[in-house]
Amino acid sequence: MDFISVLLVAIGVSADCFAVAVSGSVSMRRLSPLQVLRTSFTFGFFQAVMPLLGWLAGRSIVQAISTYDHWVAFALLAVVGGHMVWESARKGGVKSERTDISRGILLLTLAIATSIDAFAVGLSFAFLENGIIRASLTIGLVAFLITAGGLWVGRKATGLLGKRAKLVGGTILIGIGLRILFTHLF
Repeated sequence: MDFISVLLVAIGVSADCFAVAVSGSVSMRRLSPLQVLRTSFTFGFFQAVMPLLGWLAGRSIVQAISTYDHWVAFALLAVVGGHMVWESARKGGVKSERTDISRGILLLTLAIATSIDAFAVGLSFAFLENGIIRASLTIGLVAFLITAGGLWVGRKATGLLGKRAKLVGGTILIGIGLRILFTHLF
């Protein structure tokens, strides 16, 4: 597989990273360079590692997992998004505590949820006898850059959304989960 093809795959699997970064950053109180670096690195790291794991796993494991991987991604995003929507309703508006997607379990959950498709990509690379190291590094770097861009875009949108930021962010995460689920079911 040539570099342009790998780059296009990297952009494709990083689209969820962008959407999650946008929705997550609108729900954050502030966005520091350290938060951008931490979030972008974690998303990029998982996007780079999952193709390697898929490549190593082989056909039998992926066939077993592929029957429900979309359900796992949907569940993770729905739980996080639902919690954000619930928090926006419970605490009400601007006074509510903002969610920081750049820390802890939330960061890991989102990074895993957005990188599950990259696992299947790794499997396809094994069948194509593609250079997995180069492809994984490309995917990770693209995800890093796209996540950073999404955080910046979301931060700019925060002023427009105001007190509805957490509600919008949670709704977007649920929508991403539904898109993943429907893409695999239909």
